[in-house]
Amino acid sequence: MQHTELLRKIAERSATVGIIGLGYVGLPLALTVVEAGFKRVIGFDVDPQKIHTLKTGGCYIKHLELSRVQNAVENGLTATADFSLVAEVDVLILCVPTPLTRHREPDMRFIINTLSAIQPHIHAGMMISLESTTYPGTTEEFLVPTAQRHKLTPGKDIFLVYSPEREDPGNKQYSTASIPKVCGGVTEQCLAAGTAFYRTVVKEVVPVSSTKAAEMTKLLENIHRAVNIGLVNEMKIVADKMGINIHEVIDAAATKPFGFTKFTPGPGLGGHCIPIDPFYLTWKAREYGINTRFIELAGEVNRAMPEWVVGKLMDALNDQGKALKGSKILVLGIAYKKNIDDARESPAIRIMELLRDKGAEVAYSDPHIPVFPKMRDHHFELTSIEPTAATVTKFDALVLTTNHDQLNLGQIFASAKLVIDTQNTGYPGKNIVSA
Repeated sequence: MQHTELLRKIAERSATVGIIGLGYVGLPLALTVVEAGFKRVIGFDVDPQKIHTLKTGGCYIKHLELSRVQNAVENGLTATADFSLVAEVDVLILCVPTPLTRHREPDMRFIINTLSAIQPHIHAGMMISLESTTYPGTTEEFLVPTAQRHKLTPGKDIFLVYSPEREDPGNKQYSTASIPKVCGGVTEQCLAAGTAFYRTVVKEVVPVSSTKAAEMTKLLENIHRAVNIGLVNEMKIVADKMGINIHEVIDAAATKPFGFTKFTPGPGLGGHCIPIDPFYLTWKAREYGINTRFIELAGEVNRAMPEWVVGKLMDALNDQGKALKGSKILVLGIAYKKNIDDARESPAIRIMELLRDKGAEVAYSDPHIPVFPKMRDHHFELTSIEPTAATVTKFDALVLTTNHDQLNLGQIFASAKLVIDTQNTGYPGKNIVSA
């Protein structure tokens, strides 16, 4: 009976949808749910600034169109910190962070705190979907006991699913609605509820046999990318020692129409998924007595890239008769990828810390991040510098870490005394060193 009623509400778009976490995953999803025709969507967040911004018609994520946010607010999206409203929700989606601890183990605080907040308000007939990236078994270990404390049986009284987010901020080709959605349920009835809901929101749903399979799918996607980036980063170091242009080699290899997938090297890994997700699996694998040596090696290579970039900078300064200590260094772009305002896990931040620790005077320029963001483990009291010809010439070297389209690199590089280019921009000049 509960299942039939939930499916009816979903089909009619009369279900109230709640989304916990209005960040880079939750807010685009909330907009998409409203655009799919659901008349009441409640966005929950503990950040009062986000709630205030949405209520006053603003948007705090730059790559989202302001008109989309305003239209969503006009058509049923509300933002709140009042978790008692979970009692009125039919479909609840959890989009909370899952970072790592200092010991590179899963930090489940956000999931635990969220479940504690909603515990008094969950009820029969609702569906709860976890979208946060995590290790296989999380849904069964955390969501199922939460339901059972209310004497709610998954698949009968309540419907629990795992459907990993696949957001790619700033990607204009793929949106929340157009990216296929993997979904696994605790039971067949749970899966049916999950697929029924997501099929109203996205173009394609990919059902899998269990929540563990869905959780592992997300990890495989990002581990695949992390391992291949680790490979080309290591190849870059080898090629550099041999005097070979690794980018020429990659482009040549990519002409093969089969058996090769193009990945490009860089200053390290950034973002909320790729630098973190592999360690969720390596941590869980140890429970089964398995050492994921291949995955961990790729992680070591990628984590070492900021040190390699700084080494290239030190060598280049040394060739000019300068020491890194006391030099003025401008880091260009601190977002983890181009044209977005997200600096989470950005290798640029680690490069800045290494430079500071070695005695350099560090500044940054990023058109998308005017003030250095508040971070749990990284602290700089800095604001973005406008990279004009006059300001650039004041620095002993520039390190390009993120090549935003708004950066006029031709003009910037022409004015610079020394450039460490980690992005293979192809600009010529004796003052430009590829890294």
